[in-house]
Amino acid sequence: MVPDEIFKGSHFERRFVTPFGSVWEHLAQVVAIESHGNCVMGHTINGTIGSESLRRIQEVLNNLEHNKRGQIKIKPDWQKELKYIKQGGGEYIPVSVTCDIFIHNRKTNVKYAFELKGPLPNSDQTKVSKEKMLKLLAMDPMQVDYAFYALPYNPFGRKKDYKWGFPMRWFNMHEDKSVLIGDEFWELIGGKGTYGNFIKEVNLLGKGYRERIYK
Repeated sequence: MVPDEIFKGSHFERRFVTPFGSVWEHLAQVVAIESHGNCVMGHTINGTIGSESLRRIQEVLNNLEHNKRGQIKIKPDWQKELKYIKQGGGEYIPVSVTCDIFIHNRKTNVKYAFELKGPLPNSDQTKVSKEKMLKLLAMDPMQVDYAFYALPYNPFGRKKDYKWGFPMRWFNMHEDKSVLIGDEFWELIGGKGTYGNFIKEVNLLGKGYRERIYK
């Protein structure tokens, strides 16, 4: 929608991308309602988590954030971390988590929670998102079936080429099953072909917008 030579200017990019953040959530809601019949933005989920599981969540996050001198750097591993946290247990403590997008498919009764961020998120944003996702999946009894960290598109092309450093501190952006980038996200919530349709329509809209932005 924006001419490349203008978009590359950091001042314009920030002015355009920042307010566009909420647009992704609205688009996701429209798509998910069409496909799943239900979608809520900013939905709060209440549940209980064992005290030791809560402690382990903070332990996992602290280990990723602070590398002790002389020790091998700990790399994120979603499946391993989640298994360790769930095994914690302990006395139940009430917890509330607000996710960006919540989908409850009434036909299948499957519940999805998403943290939907821009394609180049900062470290603090990502840490908060990971903590919320771990809490959601550590709740007992379970309140959601899946929790995902989702980026609406990939500025680097293929998933294996994604290289923005900040979120990679918290997730294995190439391999973690909890991470969805671009078409993976849109096709999960909207079905096969959703992402391609978006690209097609945005390109059609882009012709007019590029002329307006030049003027």
